[in-house]
This record gives sequence, structure tokens and C-alpha cells, in this order.
Amino acid sequence: MNKIYHNLIAGEWIGTDASKNISPSDTNDVVGEYARASVDEVKMALAAARAAFPSWARSGILERNSVLKKTADEILARKDELGKLLAREEGKTLPEATGEVLRAAQIFDFFAGETLRLAGELVPSARPNIGVEITREPLGVIGIITPWNFPIAIPAWKIAPALAYGNTVVFKPADLVPGCAWAIVDILHRNGLPKGVLNLVMGRGSVVGQAMLDSPDLAGVTFTGSTATGRRVALSSIEHNRKFQLEMGGKNPMVVLDDADLSVAVEAAANSSFYSTGQRCTASSRLIVTEGIHNRFVSALTERLQSLTVDNALKEGTHIGPVVDEKQLKTDIDYIEIGKSEGAKLAFGGELVKRETPGFYLQPTLFTEATNQMRISREEIFGPVASVIRVRDYDEALAVANDTPFGLSAGIATTSLKHATHFKRNSEAGMVMVNLPTAGVDFHVPFGGRKASSFGPREQGRYANEFFTTVKTAYTLA
Repeated sequence: MNKIYHNLIAGEWIGTDASKNISPSDTNDVVGEYARASVDEVKMALAAARAAFPSWARSGILERNSVLKKTADEILARKDELGKLLAREEGKTLPEATGEVLRAAQIFDFFAGETLRLAGELVPSARPNIGVEITREPLGVIGIITPWNFPIAIPAWKIAPALAYGNTVVFKPADLVPGCAWAIVDILHRNGLPKGVLNLVMGRGSVVGQAMLDSPDLAGVTFTGSTATGRRVALSSIEHNRKFQLEMGGKNPMVVLDDADLSVAVEAAANSSFYSTGQRCTASSRLIVTEGIHNRFVSALTERLQSLTVDNALKEGTHIGPVVDEKQLKTDIDYIEIGKSEGAKLAFGGELVKRETPGFYLQPTLFTEATNQMRISREEIFGPVASVIRVRDYDEALAVANDTPFGLSAGIATTSLKHATHFKRNSEAGMVMVNLPTAGVDFHVPFGGRKASSFGPREQGRYANEFFTTVKTAYTLA
């Protein structure tokens, strides 16, 4: 029998109902059995976080620094073990998974340092003999709801700042990837985090997530996931007058101009669109290519796709792992059929593949002759599917790139400083990449987008304090 990994509530591991965590690379591989919290257990977790808040909010900066630094060090020391766990449960290739674990360690290390860099302002009043002090204080109990595509990095970049700035947490990971979530909570728990400061409630969003959103005890909710669920988070937060932060979908463009270095453009497009099985909110699924380079680019990208190996995430030499589960695989297949019906040309891939182990394997899929009005160009697919849209020149490319309800990440491949500079200034996205993949960001700088992609303060780096703290202004008569 597999070990049951329990929820952590008020410093105790509890829970009876559990479900199997199945590897998408091998559906016979049970990663473990993980507890599913009930509504009553969610309420217990919220109560525990509320009770723990006053003490943790006033804890010393060295105490917080110690917990976060020890956590960073342990994650780093266990990178191979945790990387394998991540690859097994999510389907990301082992090198990508290990890289994500390293990023989680860097995030905890950064916010360990932030606890020692907390600062305020002393400013003169407009009135005589009065001093003004401006400080940031923790928000309160934070609800953290994370997706399945980055099962250790995204929890890290939400949990680490929440704790660093003195908040307490109720954390609900995606139901598909509880293993990494449990591991990161266990590490924090063993490295000195007081009881009730961090509570883990695993399970279905319809039960656990909804119980969190229904509670008046949350001072803030930070959410990464679908646009539809993000709207529900926003509406419930407005009802309870609480702060909320949303990171949602993307339909990110990668512009390729005639003057681009072809090899650079192809590599950026292949990485953006197909690595991590295309399951990144920053993935580029719209490849907007000018006429002069279009045919050469399509030919070279098709050749590059032929060289990519789709296989078990743990297998050496695998470039693209499986789709995360059967439901997402069906979504990908449905969109491929939609693309065909809309008149786009299937230039490569689109077929299910069989490997030694039973899993959800799909060829990387490239459409050409697509338009920006097609559903495959408007809606987020979240799989290894990309479309090439032919345009006349840079001006049309920019217009098409910005013609989307989303605005997370955008890229351009060009050797023109003029066009690169103009694109950086005029792209309607929160993050812009020049001659780089649209996916792949640093841990110490702000992350987020515009329009339907994001709402609220940016995540990561020192900008995280804008969400996880509240500003207080105090006046003192001298």
C-alpha cells in the first residue's frame, strides 16, 4: 500500500479521504496517495491561520529569515529527488523539472533576504512639529491557490513572500500535482515554522477552493489558473471586501521579422511553443511571421520539430513529455480538429503517439495559413499547439500581436534595434522578450501581464510587497 500524505492543519498532519496521484508518463505509476480536505477541514485551517497571525506578524526578522533560508537550502540539497517527483507527477522533462526546483530554492533564498531589507519612510509633515512615519504591515490570512503546470515554482513565489512579510497562509495546490506541494510544506514545517502559520489543504477546487473563497477570514487571495476561475475569485473577493491577485491566461505572440537571425528565431519559437509540452501561461502559440522570411521559417521550424523526442519525462533524451492528463489531452485534440475545420493547414504533428509506458503523448503540432480571427488564434489551448500567421510587415505584425484579449508575454525576433525598441515600447504585454523565448523569466523581477491575463499587483521580486502588505501612515507630535 502507498503512504497517505496528509493535509497540514494547525501544525498537525490530518485527513482520511485520499486519492491517487498518477503519473502522466506512465499511468501505472502511482506517485502516492494524497489527502483531500473536507469543507470542515478548510474551516479548521482558516481558523488556525487566523489564530497564528498576531504572533507571526510580530515575529522577529531573523526568525522569518531562518525558516526561509533553511527551506531554500534543503530544496537545493534535494533538487534531484524533488526534480524526479515533479517530473513524475506533472510530466515535465527531468531537466526542466530539476530547473524548476532550483528556481524554487532561489525564490526562498531571495525572500529570506527580503526579511532583512524591510524598510519604511520618515517624512516631514506639512504642519510644524509633527513627524510622519510610513510603514508596511502584513495583510493577514492569505489564501493561495496554485495551478498544476509549475507545481513547485508557483507555490514558492506565493508562499515565500507571504511568510516573509508576516502573513499566515492557507494553501490549496492543484488537485493534479499534490506531491510537490506536500514536499514544500513539509520542508517549511520541519524547518521551524510555528503551528498554524502555514496550512495545506489539498483536494478539488469545487470543494476546497470554494470553501476558501466563501470564507470571510481571508484578508487576501492570490490565484494562478484559468480566466474563468479567476473571475470567480474576483467576484467572491469583492463580496468579502478582500484584496486579490490574479494570474490567468495568455495567447502570447512571437513576432518574426524578415531581418531576424533564422536560427535564433526558430529556437525561440520551438522553446516558446512546445517545451514543457506547451503547458505554460507564457507559451507562444501565435507565431506572427512577415512574408520575406515566412517560408524559410516554416521549413526550418518543421525540421526542428522533427528532431524533438516525445517520451517519458524521466527518460534521458526526452525533449517533450506527456500532456498532464487525459482531460487536457482531449482539449488539445479538440483544438487541433477546430484548427483544421477553420481552414488552417496542419503542417506538422497533431497525432497521438505510443511509447513503452502508457501515457498522454501528443506530437508537437504546427498550423500554417492561420488567421488571427480563428479560435486557435484567440483561445488559450495550453498544449503543444502553435499557429503561424503570415503578415506583410512590422506594422501589421505589431497590430496582430496586440489584437488579443490577453497581454501576458510577447516576443520578437529581429536584428533591427529600431524595431526591437519600438516593440518593447508598444507591445501590449506585461513582459517583452527580444530574440528570446516568451517563456522563461527571472525570480527577482516582477512577473505579470495586462488585460485578461492578470489583475492586481505584480508577483515576484521586491514588487511582491505590493500585494502581501498594507501601508500604514502614522503621525506623531514632536
